[in-house]
Amino acid sequence: MRATLALFVLCVAASIASAAETQYSYIDLVKRVTDLERLTVLPEKGETCAQWSSYDRASKYDAATGKYVGWDANGDGGGVIRKEGETFVLAEMQGPGCIWRTWSARPQNGHVRIYLDGATEPAVDLPFIGYFDHKNAPFTGKALVHNVANGENNYAPIPYQKSCKIVADKGWGQYFHFTYGTFPEGTKVPTFKRELSAEEMAALDAADKTLASCGPRTQAGDVKKVTVAAGASAVVAELAGPKAITGLRMKMALPKSPEDRTILRELVLKITWDDDKEPAVWCPLGDFFGTAAGANQYRSYTSGLTDDGTWYSNWNMPFAKAAKIELINDGKEAREISLEIVQAPLTKPIDTLGRFHVKWHRDAFLPTEKERQIDWTMLKTQGRGRFVGVMLHIWSPKGGWWGEGDEKFFVDGEKFPSTFGTGSEDYFGYAWSSPKLFQHAFHNQPISENLKGHISVNRWHIADNVPFQTAFEADIEKYYANKRPCLYAATAYWYQAAGEKDPYQAAPVDERAGYWTNATPAARIKGVIEAEDMKVLGKTGGGAGTQEMAYDTGAWSNEAQLWWTKAKIGDKLDLALPVAAAGEYKLTIQFTKARDYGITQVYLDGKKVGEPIDLYNPTVIPSGPISFGAMALTPGEHKLTFEITGANEKAEKAYMVGIDYVKLEGN
Repeated sequence: MRATLALFVLCVAASIASAAETQYSYIDLVKRVTDLERLTVLPEKGETCAQWSSYDRASKYDAATGKYVGWDANGDGGGVIRKEGETFVLAEMQGPGCIWRTWSARPQNGHVRIYLDGATEPAVDLPFIGYFDHKNAPFTGKALVHNVANGENNYAPIPYQKSCKIVADKGWGQYFHFTYGTFPEGTKVPTFKRELSAEEMAALDAADKTLASCGPRTQAGDVKKVTVAAGASAVVAELAGPKAITGLRMKMALPKSPEDRTILRELVLKITWDDDKEPAVWCPLGDFFGTAAGANQYRSYTSGLTDDGTWYSNWNMPFAKAAKIELINDGKEAREISLEIVQAPLTKPIDTLGRFHVKWHRDAFLPTEKERQIDWTMLKTQGRGRFVGVMLHIWSPKGGWWGEGDEKFFVDGEKFPSTFGTGSEDYFGYAWSSPKLFQHAFHNQPISENLKGHISVNRWHIADNVPFQTAFEADIEKYYANKRPCLYAATAYWYQAAGEKDPYQAAPVDERAGYWTNATPAARIKGVIEAEDMKVLGKTGGGAGTQEMAYDTGAWSNEAQLWWTKAKIGDKLDLALPVAAAGEYKLTIQFTKARDYGITQVYLDGKKVGEPIDLYNPTVIPSGPISFGAMALTPGEHKLTFEITGANEKAEKAYMVGIDYVKLEGN
């Protein structure tokens, strides 16, 4: 007994000493940006990942009542910790730690300064745009530092030993994320400096090159060709361990879109590790590779679909004894599939490694608290592991902006999330509700039917993975209700300790496919001229374009409007008004009203018609038809002008104007 106790004490002491002596160089930290194998290592106690962002500070957890307050607050552009004199404190962290990701939707010329380890001089002092414009070393790599669909991203690591404080001057911009990791106490890391050594800069360049050339791994694997009968399953491979699957490549014949969408949801990839009774991977085939609905080409660091029809996954999947890979076909036709499996020996003890989990769901484990109804759960599990990514598929046939929602990560039973974001698109790396397709190593939008129909976005957490010891919940706000309809489906990716179960069960095929339909054409009011279709003859300021208006409240003809933004008082917008035949016509216009809309005066051929129209309303609504009287018109093109004359005293002074339709009725 004494010998056993002595041995136990020695082991504990050695473990503590080892943790205290752990030391990482800057090059070590840079390697984490691309190290998929390290994700398999179960987290040590004290290892965390969190985020400071500009989320609306009206969102709070009231410990006295146990209630969430202002949980849907949406003024996320300028939230800060506090103001010190004329500067704004954006973030404060205790080390040892490292900033893994910096993001903004609108960085401007006001300086943002990063103070490390109590220094009186900042380690970084740049205009906020200077963190992203490739003009300031070492933030120059085109893949590490990049813009996608209006979102600015910087993945260059910024480590610190004791502390980090980030402050900003007036004019810094709008919206920020600083995602940072904290190492266990006693870990040694360098204090970041912009003047890197040649070796450190070479490591950054190597990481940048790796991220810029995404695709399937080049190692050859074992090719398994299987035919899965309708309504049946087939074992693709039974592998013996200990080993790791380091690559999966799949090929199959598919019809062109949209017929491929149902097939890829009818087929399911199922992987069971070791002696587990339940699979850790259970996912519709297309979704497993990071995109839905259908086959959408893109290349990321972990997965994608190449132009030659190769689906690939580069995730590292260790196992101790065995791995059983199966395909399920819930369709009505047999499917032929070729799956190439790449394996590698383990480089770390298997008892230190987690098991790879991928699960697909719709609306599983939603919060039960009434005040949290806006939160939609992407992943909820218990145990020890790392959250490493998510693919979100949205089906929104009525259109409109689906993603006005923040991500929230609750780690190990937190009441207030240690990650609280600023918008769904911000979490996925872009900004300003852009429908533009983009691809990058860590975040992608492989399909977006101009915000009206199917949208798919994903994000992979590599260096910025989120460790957890006992529990993890990842939510994202969902503003539109299912009944609209606006429907989410999530594929979550994470590692979890061997033998620990996750709560997700297989979803039946009628839940996976067939719930979408082709979007029906938007209803148009008979006899009107859609403002978004009218020719713009000229404008003195701002920009005018189509905005989808498929809201639950109110009705817009064609579910769209002509949206005039970024103009000022005195600016004018001229539209062409066609008249088919001479006669006397009654002019009617429907506008949009909102809290940040202005007052507009209407002119026809340079002459005022009617009184100025105040477009202020606390919520977004159609104005209803507004009559401007009868007038005699000649055939041909006339000029309809809108002038911004001011704004309601209650309005936010953005002076926007929305025009739904124009109607001419002959007398």
